[in-house]
Amino acid sequence: MKVGFGSDHAGVELKLTLMEYLKEKGYECVDYGNYDANDRNDDYPVYGRKTAEAVMRGEVDKGVVICGTGVGISLAANKVPGIRCCVCSEPYSARMSVEHNNANMLSMGARVIGRELAKTIVDAFFGATFEGGRHARRVEMITDIEETYSKNPVD
Repeated sequence: MKVGFGSDHAGVELKLTLMEYLKEKGYECVDYGNYDANDRNDDYPVYGRKTAEAVMRGEVDKGVVICGTGVGISLAANKVPGIRCCVCSEPYSARMSVEHNNANMLSMGARVIGRELAKTIVDAFFGATFEGGRHARRVEMITDIEETYSKNPVD
């Protein structure tokens, strides 16, 4: 599996840790930036978008994005059509986000969780499989909302 990674300066160290962790497990990892933990003039939407667009285009299978809380970068990623990015601070939500919501991106907060917990969350996310069934109908409903607003924005 090929995984795209993106982070702002706050997430660079955790991103690099997780990339190395997944490489050891046989994943191919692509880094979409930021590359400098000292660059405090960066903007998390840039890296959330770059990573999400790579997922959308099929350049990578899934994405992992990291900022201070995981919230801001996930909001940017979720603006890209077809992206379902979940913010997780524990493994249960990561697993359920894939099983029930067919999440294709994971977001975490480097200032919220530590490295070992992040590894556990990543394992839960990548170890899960979408269940389909009634959940597929619900994911389709989410896609319908996205498509409606992209074609006919509310005044």
